[in-house]
Amino acid sequence: MFSTEDIYEVVIFSIGDTKAGTKMGKLQLKDTKDDSILNCILWEEALNRMDSKLFRTGNLLRIVSGSFNEKFNNCLVSALELVKEAKTGLDLADREKLYEGIISYVNNFKNEKLKNFILNYFEEHKNLIMVMPAAKLMHHNYVGGLLQHIYECLQFAEINMALFAHPLNEDEIYGACILHDIGKIYEYTIDVETGLVDYAEGFQKEWITHSQYGFTICMANGFNTIARMIAAHHGRAEWGAIIDLNEKDLEPELYFIHIVDNLSAKFGKINISLIEKKEV
Repeated sequence: MFSTEDIYEVVIFSIGDTKAGTKMGKLQLKDTKDDSILNCILWEEALNRMDSKLFRTGNLLRIVSGSFNEKFNNCLVSALELVKEAKTGLDLADREKLYEGIISYVNNFKNEKLKNFILNYFEEHKNLIMVMPAAKLMHHNYVGGLLQHIYECLQFAEINMALFAHPLNEDEIYGACILHDIGKIYEYTIDVETGLVDYAEGFQKEWITHSQYGFTICMANGFNTIARMIAAHHGRAEWGAIIDLNEKDLEPELYFIHIVDNLSAKFGKINISLIEKKEV
């Protein structure tokens, strides 16, 4: 039974258009008592009364006024109250530390062409790389999330290369860790004030996915092996992979990058409230 004392955590929020041409908000909340999901709709009139910062991922809210369905898993919301504001993500000092950590790996590359390409790319796109998330919802979906994900992949790769029976090209492995999700700086947008993540308008029409973007820039610059690792890092075609790891006779490094990426994604399936707990 619904109570105005119930506290919910913001999972995801988006705004779209109705057939009538008005705005409609879609808000997914998680009940802090049992982790059940509540799907909410907010009509334009309600949205106009509310501060967009209410919908930050990880915020804790109360539903002050709303109409629930009989199963209490959907709600038409008309009023919300902020209980606790979540962080938007990593602070600048933490992000700068991660950025420099990534660059320190690159500076040790023996492949001068790859080293210079990544250093120049990161310098040119630093403003975006410093703030972008690694996903809209599934993992590292906060300011600085992409930096965190890249650095975790580098660390997992460094640890596991020594245990991998097949000899691997260290520069190429690290290069794939750094570039496999780099297309996300264009695939997503993030409001650094509210922490809200959304898909960038027009990206999918131009590039389809961030994997295609990464694959393309690597092929264009002669980093074909890295391009193939990027093409396979999602593992399965139904998960967005260009190269499906069910194919036969694939290079071992394709599996390696998929596993490293998956490790970071699984361990990093966190939201802003968990970041706060870590810092307490």
